[in-house]
Amino acid sequence: MGETLLAPYRVTARNIAIASENKIHDDAVARQFGFAGGLVPGVEVYAYMTHAAVELWGRAWLEHGTAECRFLKPIYDGEQVKVTATVTDGGLDLAVETEAGLCASGRAGLPGGAPAPSFDDFQPVVPPATRPAADEQTLAPGTRLGIAPFRATAEFAARYLADVAEMHPIYARDGLCHPGILLRLCNWALTQNVVLGPWIHAGSTVRNFAVARVGDELTVRALVAANYERKGHRMVDLDALILANGHMPVARVAHTAIWRPRQSASHTT
Repeated sequence: MGETLLAPYRVTARNIAIASENKIHDDAVARQFGFAGGLVPGVEVYAYMTHAAVELWGRAWLEHGTAECRFLKPIYDGEQVKVTATVTDGGLDLAVETEAGLCASGRAGLPGGAPAPSFDDFQPVVPPATRPAADEQTLAPGTRLGIAPFRATAEFAARYLADVAEMHPIYARDGLCHPGILLRLCNWALTQNVVLGPWIHAGSTVRNFAVARVGDELTVRALVAANYERKGHRMVDLDALILANGHMPVARVAHTAIWRPRQSASHTT
């Protein structure tokens, strides 16, 4: 089948997590792990990638679209980012590049509407008052995770649009949360339940069911699907359901993170 290359989307990357508890976004700590500086969060790289899907499909993609993203190389604050989108086989093949080459890849689609998942496998969990350290037991498969309810205020939503340089009018016009905000909640399912050292978001697969609106109270119910070693890294896979106002499924996300990079064994952070 034929392919159509859309106009590239260009944005200046910003590391908006410099003050984060995750010190992989701090220049000094990231350099100890062999990086040139603090990493721009994968959540924001995903945010750049979603621009093409919304340009092509509009609100329909936010309501029931799909996306996959895999982060291959770091992106640093101030770098010029080019997102290339190619229409092929009814979907969008996505590539994120800087001067260093290909940094992330993925695919977006707009399948027919699918029923939202049952709540049965996604029980609510209140994050602990005192978080234990992340390890093979506290992130064991089958462990249930949750976040404190988060109100997506107009101020927060507008600031996020500015942080990721998103100029598409649909968000402000319709009062919608950017999909990057939703993926950040999946990070919180980790960070609000265990104490992590420097860690890295490796990729996600997203299935949207509804838009999240500014003013909604958002929660996450997540299950640790796997905890394993890959190339010396300790990895964790989450199966996460994002809900609005306690009852409306917004998205289901398979969320993968390197919760203990292999460099941790030889670096003090």
